[in-house]
Amino acid sequence: KGDKEPDIDLNFSGEYQSKAHAYTKVIFGHEQTFKAGTIATVADKTAYGYVLHYCEENNIQKRSCEIQRLSEGCVGVRRSTGQHPGGIVVLPVGQEINTFTPVQHPANDMITPIITTHFDYHSIDHNLLKLDILGHDDPTIIRMLQDLTGIDPLSIRLDDPGVMKLFTSTESLGITPEQNGGIKVGTLGVPEFGTKFVMGMLEETKPTTMSELIKISGLSHGTDVWLGNAEDLIKSGKCTLSTCIGCRDDIMIYLINKGLDPAEAFKIMENVRKGKVAKGACKQWPEWKEDMKAHDVPDWYMDSCEKIKYMFPKGHAAAYVMMALRIAWFKVHKPLAYYAAYYSIRAKAFDYEIMAQGQQHLLEVMESYDARKKSDDRSQKLSAAEEDQYEDMKVVREMYARGIEFTPIRLGTAKAKHFSIVDGKLMPAYTAIHGMGDQVAIQLEEACKAGPFVSKDDIRQRSKVSQTILDKMGELGILGDLPDSNQFSLFDIGFTN
Repeated sequence: KGDKEPDIDLNFSGEYQSKAHAYTKVIFGHEQTFKAGTIATVADKTAYGYVLHYCEENNIQKRSCEIQRLSEGCVGVRRSTGQHPGGIVVLPVGQEINTFTPVQHPANDMITPIITTHFDYHSIDHNLLKLDILGHDDPTIIRMLQDLTGIDPLSIRLDDPGVMKLFTSTESLGITPEQNGGIKVGTLGVPEFGTKFVMGMLEETKPTTMSELIKISGLSHGTDVWLGNAEDLIKSGKCTLSTCIGCRDDIMIYLINKGLDPAEAFKIMENVRKGKVAKGACKQWPEWKEDMKAHDVPDWYMDSCEKIKYMFPKGHAAAYVMMALRIAWFKVHKPLAYYAAYYSIRAKAFDYEIMAQGQQHLLEVMESYDARKKSDDRSQKLSAAEEDQYEDMKVVREMYARGIEFTPIRLGTAKAKHFSIVDGKLMPAYTAIHGMGDQVAIQLEEACKAGPFVSKDDIRQRSKVSQTILDKMGELGILGDLPDSNQFSLFDIGFTN
């Protein structure tokens, strides 16, 4: 009895997202699909700043309450327009877009083929269908894993015992927590389950079934669903992982099973998952609460509902967990391919100089980073890039502990952006060299195809690599004994009379 318009989300590889957007015109018709527009408005603090700055510039004295009153009149005024990253609005057959909203090119760029709705899509989504065609890393990784191994990911069982052990221990990886920086589970780098926050949840709950993993996915994506809520309820023994509220669907199904009217159960779910109950903005909550009590809904359950500010849908959680389990299978059974795909696509700051020079060097760098993180000296604080490096180093540390090593980058063998499997080891991509951008790396790979380089000058001329990066490559031993210049002395080739 739900009276809500459907929300259809489709996840594609980020590399394919633009093609998926274009293909909607093939499916529905050229004049039937448009990018969903967004409108950025003036927020509370920004509006207050506008009024305050205006008064200061014009030497106008206003009390703070008057400044607040004037700023409230500015809140919600349009600042700029944009486009939803994945939203596509679909018109009904026979209708014209101008019946619902004007359209525009983004930023008035009349050359681009992209046309967006002028009105914010929230203003028209009750009348028009919106598809969320989103770009994700996981499908990209799955495709790379299939290319590397030849294994169809859809043929992988979702109940593999070795994979399921990853969520409770490091046994399937053949290492101990002591070898892995004290991390007690094997999900490092696995989508959905590789963050410090979620690994902490895994250590507390010790899930053994897919349904429990879906529950954890919902708990981790929600706001005020786990921390200060389900976590405390499980610790106190009032509920278990399987009976706590994890996904928004859990509420509706539970209440229907308790005997509540399905339409009422749906409305309760909608108001809880949007945070209206937690904000005290749901006028019907006292009435619904009495009805829930009449149907023997426990007090802890209603208290939990009153804390939730956002809830994840179970369909999304199930899709993400299925993808994670398939990727985790490769981590257990095809580790070389797994780490190659991870470093190529998910790693944010892999650095060849830091991470590919052997296990001992890596551990020394991590130790120095750990010392800086514990230091009270603000100048020792890790930068954002170093924080990203540290997260990647954790995965590299685990890989070394499993006995997998890197092989040095070789010109002509390494790839631009993807790590390669060479003689049972991993060869980093050119982009792993600090300062090497994607475009330069691609140019270097293409230049290698034309034949071996005769000098460092030859590399610069053919690949457009900067002198700074070339010097770094020389320091790392990647250039071997290549001479600096194309010119050479007859004595260099052993010329004699």
